[in-house]
Amino acid sequence: MTTQGYDDPPALPAGCTWVQDPREERLRDYFSLTDVALRRVVEPERGLYMAESEKVIRRALAAGHRLRSLLMTPRWVDEWPDLVATATAQGAPVYVAAPQVAEQLTGFHLHRGVLAAVHRPQLPSVDDVVAGARRVAVLEDIVDHTNVGAIFRSAAALGVDAVLVTPRCADPLYRRSVRVSMGTVFQVPWTRVDPWPDGVGRLRDLGFTVAALALADDAVSLADLETSPPERLALVLGTEGDGLSSRTVEAADVVVRIPMGGDVDSLNVAAASAVAFWAVRPRERG
Repeated sequence: MTTQGYDDPPALPAGCTWVQDPREERLRDYFSLTDVALRRVVEPERGLYMAESEKVIRRALAAGHRLRSLLMTPRWVDEWPDLVATATAQGAPVYVAAPQVAEQLTGFHLHRGVLAAVHRPQLPSVDDVVAGARRVAVLEDIVDHTNVGAIFRSAAALGVDAVLVTPRCADPLYRRSVRVSMGTVFQVPWTRVDPWPDGVGRLRDLGFTVAALALADDAVSLADLETSPPERLALVLGTEGDGLSSRTVEAADVVVRIPMGGDVDSLNVAAASAVAFWAVRPRERG
């Protein structure tokens, strides 16, 4: 298949459709992907999320998620025929567009070669997500999608069994969150905890010690928690600017701070999460 000169549509395998008009209504799932305010409303309303890059799409499929459609540039149709075959088997159309058309459609250069609209799975209950978990991260009102994605990646790498996000927290399935997480949002069980901070009591009823990561006069050092961690621990991380709400801090069983040097009082929430997850990771019993 040639990828040069798009005056005539290239030869495409079965299941693929060549598109030239970025305004086609059937492509509306891909319209204006860089408009965060728009997308965080329309994606949940339409029951979808966007997965960007071959690796992320494969992780979504491995988690059992179903494709709604694929958007590819011609080079990658030949490169990843199994993705085309999977989409066709699931009854999902595969749209193929020249790079400049894909850019007009989405609002950015499709340098990873493939995007997927994926059916959004139904979120499980809090009880189901934390069943059997020893380490849970709670993300309170973290609004930056990059931070959410980075926290999920650290959670997957450092022994966190589940993640809970509060009602005002950014969507873990937003395209930027998924991309930054490298698809680990599909590996770590998660759901929304609502209402919050009333959910602190629910976690306590389920056997968790709830630790709030915050700067407070009565906070204990993370080193102390590392020395003697509880069997089941829920670590609550706060929003980028103000940190945790006072209600959450008051409701927690313990307040924890990361010891700092160099006249630095705090870390970015994503960096802080990695430090804390490592410190409280479950140890194998010897």
